[in-house]
Amino acid sequence: MTATLAPPVRIGKAAVAALGMLAVATGALESVVSPTLPLLQRELDMSPAEGALLSIVLLITGALVTPVAGKFGDRYGGKRVLIRLMAVVCAGGLVSALAPNLPVLLLGQVLQGAMVGALPLSFIVVRKHLPEGESKVAIGTVSGLFVGGGMAGTLSAGPVAETLSRHWMFALPTIAVIGSTILVNSLMPHDPPGRKDDTGVDWPGLLLLSGMLVTLMLVLAMAPELGSQPLVFAALIVVLAAFVTGWTAVERRAASPMIDLRMLARPAMWKSCVLTFVICVGTSMAVYLVPQLFAVPVGEYGFGASATEIGFFLLPGAVAASLAGPIGGIGARRFGSRAVVTAGIVILAAALIAMAAVHTEVWHLVIGKMMISLANGLCVTAMVTTTATSVDQRDTGIATSLVLVTRVIGYAVGAQFGGALLTAGTPSGSDVPAPSAFVTGFVIAGAVTALSLLVARTMSKGVQE
Repeated sequence: MTATLAPPVRIGKAAVAALGMLAVATGALESVVSPTLPLLQRELDMSPAEGALLSIVLLITGALVTPVAGKFGDRYGGKRVLIRLMAVVCAGGLVSALAPNLPVLLLGQVLQGAMVGALPLSFIVVRKHLPEGESKVAIGTVSGLFVGGGMAGTLSAGPVAETLSRHWMFALPTIAVIGSTILVNSLMPHDPPGRKDDTGVDWPGLLLLSGMLVTLMLVLAMAPELGSQPLVFAALIVVLAAFVTGWTAVERRAASPMIDLRMLARPAMWKSCVLTFVICVGTSMAVYLVPQLFAVPVGEYGFGASATEIGFFLLPGAVAASLAGPIGGIGARRFGSRAVVTAGIVILAAALIAMAAVHTEVWHLVIGKMMISLANGLCVTAMVTTTATSVDQRDTGIATSLVLVTRVIGYAVGAQFGGALLTAGTPSGSDVPAPSAFVTGFVIAGAVTALSLLVARTMSKGVQE
């Protein structure tokens, strides 16, 4: 006799509110590094390349955790996996708060990266406990609160770090994450596990991809020191090639690969991946370079901005990023994905080149960063739309995970390359990069972004009826 599972318990407003509080807290914790990166570099005596690594290590962990979290959520129940992931995030926040040096802080950020996989799990939980119409409203609310939390973290990180200490800018949102996780655990009912998945998790592929990303970051971080340590750099290149070769072989043979490389043979997929990578390289170089330029002392050529001021300067960009998703979705439906991607690339490239030519006033960089955030949001929304509609419904998860990994690699490469440029452009005995290093970074980012138009023009129009 086959046992039937009881229907999921309907959740109330209190449970959704708890998820919203969790979204605000995690959004704040995720966003504290960006506006305070120059301050962290000074206090922890980091090079620009090390600062770039700190700025992206959370995303790398998130890209690795997200597909595994989704599979475990379907297998064991979304709430169970969500609470365990948030326990890891809380531990990471506490490690970051107590970190006395860069290696410990990097460990904390690695653990915090689990939050990237936690947000989609909260959506799974909501869909299991609410009707379709109400779940869409709840998911939209939670997503909006996560963005709002990111804005709050961007604004508050600087004042907290300068008034109290850098330790408290991690500790305060971590305390909020702990409290909201306890609320979610007590208010959210358990959801039944899904169908047993016999394919398992692609652990070899996950480990090899982790090694590949870490080695790639080390290669980019060491690029400025190529002349002084050529043998170490060459050894890292060999290790990176071995990871790439091994990962490719494993993914081709895996019964349920983490990233299905066979999908790259489809024109829509490889075009999406190329465009995502290039656009994210250009965006992340600007995301890294702009706060660094704000922090350059007034006596040199910069603005001497404090962490608090940098947070205010970055806020318009965060607002533009939050508006880009709805605008991109409307544009994709009305004009097609290709038109939105093309417009985003043109705006992004123009903003980068403009900042290379004109960056003598704060408002130059504020507007430039705002346009870059808007353009990136437009492109990402259109690319997600293109990816989701170009494959069979059963392949949507595989396709989007491939784009996700490509996005993270693009962000990582861009940030690390920007850090390497500033490190190489810093004169001996000085802590301030030469102004030409920033100009070079913006020009390279703009030129690379503009080249992606060659791929964008070959996309299908993607007009949704």
